[in-house]
Amino acid sequence: MSTCSLQRDLIGFSRSPSSRIRTIALSPARVRSQSVRGSANPPHKSRPSLTNALLPFPRLTGRRPTMHPPPSRLHNLNAAVASSWFGRRFKLSERGTTFTTELRAGTATFLTMAYILAVNASIVSDSGANCSVSDCLHPSPSCKFPPAIDPGYADCVARARRDLIVATAASSVIGSVLMGFFANLPLALAPGMGTNAYFAYSVVGFHGSGSVPYRSALAAVFVEGVLFLLLSLLGFRSRLARLIPRPVRSSSSVGIGLFLAFIGLQNNQGIGLVSFSPSTLLTLGACPRSARASLTPVQTLPNGTLSLIPGATVSDDLLCLHGRMQSPTFWLAAAGFLIISYCLIRNIKGSIIYGIVFVTAISWFRGTAVTAFPDTPEGNESYAYFKKVVDFHPISSTAGALSFSDIARGRFWEAVITFLYVDILDTTGTLYSMARFAGFVDENGEFEGQYFAFMSDATAIVAGSLLGTSPVTAFIESSTGIREGGRTGLTALTVAAYFILSMFFTPLLASIPPWAVGPALIVVGVMMMKAVTEIEWADMRQGIPAFITLILMPLTYSIAYGLIGGITVFVLLNAWDWAAAAFKKFSPAATKVPEVEVVNIVNDNGSVEV
Repeated sequence: MSTCSLQRDLIGFSRSPSSRIRTIALSPARVRSQSVRGSANPPHKSRPSLTNALLPFPRLTGRRPTMHPPPSRLHNLNAAVASSWFGRRFKLSERGTTFTTELRAGTATFLTMAYILAVNASIVSDSGANCSVSDCLHPSPSCKFPPAIDPGYADCVARARRDLIVATAASSVIGSVLMGFFANLPLALAPGMGTNAYFAYSVVGFHGSGSVPYRSALAAVFVEGVLFLLLSLLGFRSRLARLIPRPVRSSSSVGIGLFLAFIGLQNNQGIGLVSFSPSTLLTLGACPRSARASLTPVQTLPNGTLSLIPGATVSDDLLCLHGRMQSPTFWLAAAGFLIISYCLIRNIKGSIIYGIVFVTAISWFRGTAVTAFPDTPEGNESYAYFKKVVDFHPISSTAGALSFSDIARGRFWEAVITFLYVDILDTTGTLYSMARFAGFVDENGEFEGQYFAFMSDATAIVAGSLLGTSPVTAFIESSTGIREGGRTGLTALTVAAYFILSMFFTPLLASIPPWAVGPALIVVGVMMMKAVTEIEWADMRQGIPAFITLILMPLTYSIAYGLIGGITVFVLLNAWDWAAAAFKKFSPAATKVPEVEVVNIVNDNGSVEV
């Protein structure tokens, strides 16, 4: 074969429509030669050199074709799961996510909300749970209260706290499984912060000193859950939430946040920074345990002796005698608060957990000024249980403890209505905000799975009351998992799996001290303050009711009183305008105005003669 024929073959091959090999650009001299001869001459007559004809081949030019690495095992796993019935059931491909992404998102969500296991059990157990005077070794009206809590009653409360850790985990599992499997949403559920404080401190009261016993309070939660379920079935849930005045809705979450922060600042369930003052009610505290004193309301009898006032209770150690800002546990808690805050600033997942773990780990060492196991009979018993580390604790006292004996009392229904209102606002707001954050909400404000999401939440409330805990709700911490890429119910199912594992570590979770929980409560309060920007403070018709709502919740230690106060003030401020508007609408003089306006408009259009 001659050189010219080889050139023609190569050029013809390079210009073939089916060829994937691109020819190189012609040199300027070659372009000039073709322009002189005219466009009619065929390209193969230009006699390109053999070198130029061979240049397009990558093997000769030194260029190598792009090589793709073989698929990894994770890629193969994600592809296999996505194409399976399991993947189609949870719409992994449709929502642009993978199996491993959902697992990672569920892990992130659990890390940010796992604090609820210790915090909820600690708060609800402050109500005394199912314990009563009969559990005291020496029964008396004051055996349940400080400074000398009866050992028998203290032991009963300790067992109840362990029950509540398992109840918290179990109710979280039920709610998260329902949300993940039926609604297919990446939202985790657990007993809500705020409602648990209202349950423990306002309804039942510290060690049962409130107006409704623990058993009846659980029945109130059960009734509220059933009503919630009916409202969800009938589709009235979102409509009922819109009936609440907007400033009260916006400020209620802020008030609950202040309530939680106030609890975290006190001695009983917090860091002890705020203390009691006989003259100003509140003052700076943070004094050591040995410098605290309790308050006992007494009366002088006719015979000159002192006696506890009937119906009164002995307070916790909330009066600082001396040594303000010298409490070792306070400074340890302050370090934990700074750790949580720094992690939040850096967007580190599990920020609250890191702070709790840091403070708790240091408090577990015996023989220190910050130990959670002092050298007392109660401390020795707690330390013996702590050393078990792994132990499945069956619920023995809180499950099925409901009692409907107080269903005819007004206080019972006050608790039901408050629980219902808070759950409607909290859950509805959380569900819609999380669905919007994940990109699920359409132009009509709806999102896929919302019906089953409401149903799952209501069912979890009923289940939680049967286990002995406060109302269950969707957690705003689910945003962490959504930020990690969670888009399906597999995220919620992953959280449920972690809660199942936590049931076997009750000895560790029950040994978390209050000064480790306090910083978490304060930080949660900070997070809930962001809703304050939704209030129209320039409009006093909204600003005043909003302020009354948010300020009464912490200062009266009651969410219900804050809601009642805010709604009442809103109605009173707008009553005159509502009455004036109604008068204009139904008065005889006002009914003629629209007729004149219509006639004038029609006359201007030239369609009616006057």
